[in-house]
Amino acid sequence: MKRIKGGVTAAKGFYAASAAAEIKYKGRTDMALIYSKKPCKTAGTFTTNVVKAAPVKWDRQVVESGVKSQVVIVNSGIANACTGQEGMEYCKKTAEKAAEVLDVDCAGVLVGSTGVIGMQLPIERIEKGVEMLAVSKDKSIEAGHLAAKAIMTTDTVAKEAAVQVEIGGKIVTIGGMAKGSGMIHPNMCTMLTYITTDASISKKALQKALCEDVEDTYNMISVDGDTSTNDTVLLLANGKAKNEKIRLGTPEYKIFSEALHDVNETLAKKMAGDGEGATALLEVKVAGAKTKKQAKVLAKSVICSNLTKTAIAGHDANWGRILCAMGYSGAEFDPEQVDLYIESKAGKIQLIQNGVALDYSEEEATEILSRSEVTVTAELKEGTEEATAWGCDLTHGYIDINADYRS
Repeated sequence: MKRIKGGVTAAKGFYAASAAAEIKYKGRTDMALIYSKKPCKTAGTFTTNVVKAAPVKWDRQVVESGVKSQVVIVNSGIANACTGQEGMEYCKKTAEKAAEVLDVDCAGVLVGSTGVIGMQLPIERIEKGVEMLAVSKDKSIEAGHLAAKAIMTTDTVAKEAAVQVEIGGKIVTIGGMAKGSGMIHPNMCTMLTYITTDASISKKALQKALCEDVEDTYNMISVDGDTSTNDTVLLLANGKAKNEKIRLGTPEYKIFSEALHDVNETLAKKMAGDGEGATALLEVKVAGAKTKKQAKVLAKSVICSNLTKTAIAGHDANWGRILCAMGYSGAEFDPEQVDLYIESKAGKIQLIQNGVALDYSEEEATEILSRSEVTVTAELKEGTEEATAWGCDLTHGYIDINADYRS
């Protein structure tokens, strides 16, 4: 597997564009397009929040219908959530405009929105934005990057990833873009992620690969414990690589799944590290667990702990908060067997052994925790299973951003 530059336009046959439609923001782009000349098989996962945005309902119907897709239209600034029938009608109008100007099947047009909940979309601006996107679409890496920037809200950086693998003698590419900085605590998916591939693959294999991998990537990140109304992951495959069709249970499926995992994990970590107000990516590894589920529950509990997150922000090796978060996770383990380590580019030290503090250097621990990426490893000594979760530190910046987000 080879990591390459790019995002949604890295795979053959995909185009992208961005436009400034002034949905909510002024002086920046706020709409994005993904387009494939060849109709694509699609897979998707969506928020489990009972309150679902109109685009989530629209896209889920498109994916489940089996109709092929060529277009994704996304806007930032307004989420089109809690907007009733009018919000659904605006999804339809967006799809109809895309079908008109791009000459595609309206039934397969996918839409996405992110931003403030409860506001209605200015549909005339959306439709004008679709026209601008259609004219400016391009297959360059830069076009994909600009699309990734257009879907940002409180994100500080655009999030992209792409890889190439050889399958059946053909080079297959998978690329993606994502946005996410706040209201991130995925449950079956994340904020907004769009992945494209030129692989030839069955729809059943495509959906299974995505659903299975989401569990170990997007579902293992948290910024603030809030599951969004708009969480969506979409995967489009146009078959332009011309490899023999990938099917479930084959060696080729395994190769494809591993490449997809690399893209998803990269994007997930970028979202966790770009949490609102964050200064550090926090990675928590739980090893030596009896079961995978036990390891996942423990790791996720630590990254969701506000006390742990503030300790990381203060570069304070307050390991008691970590062990405490593991203790209330609901997963059974023996705290008197736990070894705990912290690590970064500044080094690695062990904080506790068999649940008891060691005589470590507080100065060295502070230096390790001062870096932009910090790893905490908990060894349970109960088995061979392990899991990793990703989060970030919690700073005053998070409050500053969210105290007046709507206004």
